[in-house]
Amino acid sequence: MSKLLSRQRVREVLLSLALLCATAALLLFPQQAMTAAKDGLLLCYNVIVPSLFPFFVLSSLVVDLGLAGYLGRALEGVMRPLFRVSGACASALALGFIGGYPVGAKTAIGLYEKGMCSKVEAERLLAFCNNSGPAFILGVVGAGVFANSRVGVLLCLAHAAASVCVGVLFRFYGRKTDTGARTRAPHPQFRAEHFSSIFTSVVKNAFFSTLNICAFVVLFTVVIRLLFLSGFLPGVARLLGLLFSPLGLTQEWAERLLTGAIEISSGVWTLAGEGALAGRLSMAAFMLGWAGLSVHCQTLSFLGGSELSARTYLAGKVLHGVFSALLVGGLARLIPLDAPVSDYLAEQVAGIAALDFHTALTISTVCAWVVFLIFLLAAAASVRKGLGKGRRGVL
Repeated sequence: MSKLLSRQRVREVLLSLALLCATAALLLFPQQAMTAAKDGLLLCYNVIVPSLFPFFVLSSLVVDLGLAGYLGRALEGVMRPLFRVSGACASALALGFIGGYPVGAKTAIGLYEKGMCSKVEAERLLAFCNNSGPAFILGVVGAGVFANSRVGVLLCLAHAAASVCVGVLFRFYGRKTDTGARTRAPHPQFRAEHFSSIFTSVVKNAFFSTLNICAFVVLFTVVIRLLFLSGFLPGVARLLGLLFSPLGLTQEWAERLLTGAIEISSGVWTLAGEGALAGRLSMAAFMLGWAGLSVHCQTLSFLGGSELSARTYLAGKVLHGVFSALLVGGLARLIPLDAPVSDYLAEQVAGIAALDFHTALTISTVCAWVVFLIFLLAAAASVRKGLGKGRRGVL
C-alpha cells in the first residue's frame, strides 16, 4: 500500500512539474506559441477537416445503417481465417486504409458498440486497422517531403503490408478468453427507413469528432514548438545521441525521431533535410506506422467508455512502425528509387500536396461517397442473394 501511495505521489509531483514548466514556456514564448497555434489551425483547415470529416460521416453511416453486417457476411471467409475477426470488421479495415487516422479506430469502436464484433475481436482490430491514408503518404510524404512519387508508392505499399502482418500476428491475441467461437452478431438489417434521423445524428457527431481531432493537432503543434524553444527536446536528443552513438544515432536523427514520435506531420517534414536516403525512408516508414502521440490521443479519446484496452492498440502501432521500417529497407534495395515512375503518376501525386481547402474537401467528399455506394451495392447484392436462397428453400 505504501508503495502504491508513493508511486501515486511521484506521479502527482511529476505532473505538477510538467504543468508548471508548460505554463512557464507559454509565458516565456507567447508569440511563438501563438504562431504555432496558427500553423496548427491552418493544417486543420487545409488537411484535417477535408480529409477526415467526410470519412467520419461515411464510417458512421456504414455502421448505423447496418451495411457493415451485410459486408461481413460476404467477407467472413476472408477476415476470419486471416485475422480471426468477424467479417463486419472488414469495413473498419477498408475505411482505415482509405480515410487515414483515426477513421479505422473510430469504425472499429462503433462496430463493437453495435455488437457486430466481440471485445477481443475489437481489440485485435484496433491493433492494425488504424492506418495512414494514401493521400498523406503519396502527396505529403512522397511528393512533398522526398519530392519523389516512387518513394510515396514504396512507403504506401510497405505501410499496407506491415498493417496486414500486424493483423495476422494479433490473431493469436486473446486465445485464452476467446474460444474461437464466431461472434453471434444480430441478423443484418438495412435501416433505410431511419436514414433521415441517422444522417442528421451522424453529421453532428462527425463534426464534433473532427473538432476533437483538430484540438489535439493544434495542441501538439504548440507543444513541439515549445519543446524546441525551451531546449528540452534538443537536450533529450543530445542524450540519446550519446547513449546510442555506437548504433549510428546522432543528435539530428534523434531530434527527427522524437519529433515524429510526438506528431507525425511535423516528424516527416524534418526528413526533408540532409541524410542518407535509406535512413530517411526507414525513419519515415516507422513514423507512419507508429503515427505519433497526437494520433494516439485522438484514438484514445474515442475509446473513452468503450471498455476496450489501449494496450493492444499501442503494441500494434509499435510493431507496425518496426515492420514498416524493415519492409522499406528491404524494398528499397529491390526498387530503383532514382528511376522515374510515369509522368502521369508523378503529376497526379505531386498535385495532392498543393491542394487548397475547397479542392481537397471536394475530392475527399467524392471519395467518401463512392466508397459508401460500394458498401451499398455490396449490401444490396447480399440481400438479393439471401432472398434467392430463401425462395429456393421454399420451393
